[in-house]
Amino acid sequence: MRTLIFDTDIGVDDAFALAYAARTQHLLGITTVFGNVAVGQAVKNARLFCDKMAISATVWRGCSRPLALAPSAPARLHGEDGLGDAFDNAFSDQAPGAVQFIIDSVRGQPHQITLVAIGPLTNIATAINQAPDIIPLVKELVIMGGAFGTDGHSGNVTPFSEFNIWKDPHAADQVLASALNVVVIPLDVTHKVLISGEEVQRLNQPVLSAICRPYLAYSLAKEGFAGMALHDTLAVAWLTLPQAFTLTESPLRVITEGIACGQTVRKLNALASRADPFAGLPAQRIALGVDADAVRAHFFETLTAP
Repeated sequence: MRTLIFDTDIGVDDAFALAYAARTQHLLGITTVFGNVAVGQAVKNARLFCDKMAISATVWRGCSRPLALAPSAPARLHGEDGLGDAFDNAFSDQAPGAVQFIIDSVRGQPHQITLVAIGPLTNIATAINQAPDIIPLVKELVIMGGAFGTDGHSGNVTPFSEFNIWKDPHAADQVLASALNVVVIPLDVTHKVLISGEEVQRLNQPVLSAICRPYLAYSLAKEGFAGMALHDTLAVAWLTLPQAFTLTESPLRVITEGIACGQTVRKLNALASRADPFAGLPAQRIALGVDADAVRAHFFETLTAP
């Protein structure tokens, strides 16, 4: 069991991941960030979901916009409020600062805290920019983000770019090029772990069933599949079932302008004849294969347990 800071722009698949994390890890706190929803809505959503699911964790308010780009509109496939418009939400959108919480927590528990980031990486980039001394003190940073084209799984916002990275490519480039101990869980593997609408019902988790309805409808209309990929859950699955993942290692960069803005790229060879944009960067771990059956089985076992 790890001690986690769970960094999220909480929408539907984030909520599935949070439910899974709460049953398998120790949640030190939930830090929110803009992305699927505005950051204030993310604070409200995290509090609502924790209340509905009896999850005991403090909630912190993080960054409201990208480091360098103009803010873009929230995603709508999770419903207007990010949690399927399933519940009235009277919780406050105010909370203490997430970035300082990350810094103070890592300094206070060196080499003990795992960061799980399943939204834009703005909070993480801001924390290491403000306090670079925490970089070697973080046990591990597990990111759900990026896409490398394995088995045709490329971007889900543009042909090149995955949503979390696309929302703040400058932050992602800083984080992935840093000396943090990073594991990247990209669309290459998350698209392989699917759950049908009928299986959601069989979890016997009424809150999850309620919030996922618009998400399932979007999936059916867009992809012809009456279900959803467990995208963000796989970042937690790496911690609970690492043997189910096949990893490669490579330095990473994120393209921050042009038609490929938000694309996550890895160094594939050493044949470049001009300046190497990966020079001096550490190799990060990237999941490009997954035992989908094993991950699904563990997820179902965990969420259906009394």
